Order: sequence, then C-alpha cells, then structure tokens
Amino acid sequence: MSHTAHIRSHRKPRRSASTLAMRAGVAGGVLGTLAVAGASGSANAAEPVTQTLELPTLTADLAAQAAQSADATEQAAANYQLQAERDAAAAKAAKQAKTDLADAKKKAAEAKKKAQEAARKEAAARASRASERTTLSTTADAGSTSTSTSTSTSTSTATGSAAAVISFVKAQVGKAYVSGATGPSAYDCSGLVQTAFKQVGISLPRVSQDQSTAGTQVSLSNLQPGDILYWGSAGSAYHVGVYVGDGMFVGAQNPSSGVVERPLSYDPPTGAVRVL
Repeated sequence: MSHTAHIRSHRKPRRSASTLAMRAGVAGGVLGTLAVAGASGSANAAEPVTQTLELPTLTADLAAQAAQSADATEQAAANYQLQAERDAAAAKAAKQAKTDLADAKKKAAEAKKKAQEAARKEAAARASRASERTTLSTTADAGSTSTSTSTSTSTSTATGSAAAVISFVKAQVGKAYVSGATGPSAYDCSGLVQTAFKQVGISLPRVSQDQSTAGTQVSLSNLQPGDILYWGSAGSAYHVGVYVGDGMFVGAQNPSSGVVERPLSYDPPTGAVRVL
C-alpha cells in the first residue's frame, strides 16, 4: 500500500455520466429555446421590412387598375353619348322624312285634283264649242247664199287698209302655226291677226279673247273684207281669223294645218268685229 493512500485526494471527485448527460440536456434545451426565440424575434423583426417592400408594388398595381377602369368607364360613357346622338339624329331624320312624305302626298293630291278640274273644264268647253258650232252651222247654211252674194262685191271693191290687211294675211298662208308666235315665219291665230292689222297702224290686243271685243260687233250676214272673225263667245273667244271676202277667211288654225285659207262653211265662226 502506498504511503499516501490514506490521504484524501485533492482532486474534485469525478461526476457521474448521468449527471453530465442531464446537464448537457438542460443546456441544449436552453440553447434551443434561445434559438427559437431568436428566430421568432428575427421573423418578427423582418416582417415590417417585407410589408414595406410589398405595399408600394400593390399600391402601384391598384392605381394602374383604377386608371384603366376610369379610362374604360370614360370610353363607355363616350360611346353611349355617341350612340344617343346617332339615335336622336336618326329619329329626327325619320320624323322629317315622314313630314316630307306627307307634304308630297298632299301636293300630289292637290295636283291631281287640279288636273281633274282642268280636264273637266276643258271637256265642258269643248262640248260648248261643239254646240255653238252646230247651231252656227245651221244658221250659216241657211244664209250662205246671201252672205256670199253680199261679200263677193265687197272683195273686188276692198281698198285702202282692208285691202292691205287681206293682202298680208293671204301672203302668210302655208306658214307654220306656233303657239305664242307673231311672225314672220310662224303665227298663232291671234298673233296673225295682230300682226296683220299692225301693217295699217292699228294696235290690237294680243289674245283672241280681247280681240273679239276690240271693235264693233257685226252680224255674219253683213260681213266685209277685213272684219275679224271669232269662235266662241265675245270676250272669251278661243280662236280668231280675218274675213277676206267671197265667203272665205284666213287664219292660223292649228299646228297640223298652219296658216290656211278656208270657206266659212269649213269652220263657221261665232261672230265678227269691225275695226276698219
């Protein structure tokens, strides 16, 4: 035995393995808790940073979307307004077209009514002229012999203004009939009479209605060369000519005949006036 065996060792006694293990576990738990707390603290500390970085991006996106939405709304409003204006214009045009159509129908109806009235008056006038010609024809046939006898002598003795008028109208025979014409190449009935009497310095009205009342009324049984013959009523005559003697007259009859010389029996006149 050693001489120091009975002396207590100055070294600390060895700890048992279980004690060391327990202490290591406690230390590890403490370190783990600290690590978790640190991680949690780090996470909590980093969260505001993450929000600070992401919020501006979200705000910019929302602003862009709001701007796009505003633009779309404005465009839609503009489209609605344009469509409303087009609809209003179309409605106005349709209303105007309806009004114009109604006016056109009204005018057409009035024109038709006037045409019918004019046709009725023309038919009545033709019937009246036919009746007058029939009556006059009977009278003229009864007195044709005496009329021819009374005028045949006058023709040979026609002098002065009457002779000049007769000579002029006979010189126009064969020329054309043109409504409103007064010579020298064409005439209508009153144009021929007016121009003929103008040769001797007598100014007559232009139309047959007025020429039929321009002088002294004479009977058909007392005609003299140079008398103006008329067809229809005095003041409303529709045709005139010049009596040239021997039961003959010269007149611008119509577009198909032109200026002709015909016997009174060809188209018996209604009356006569004398201006010479």
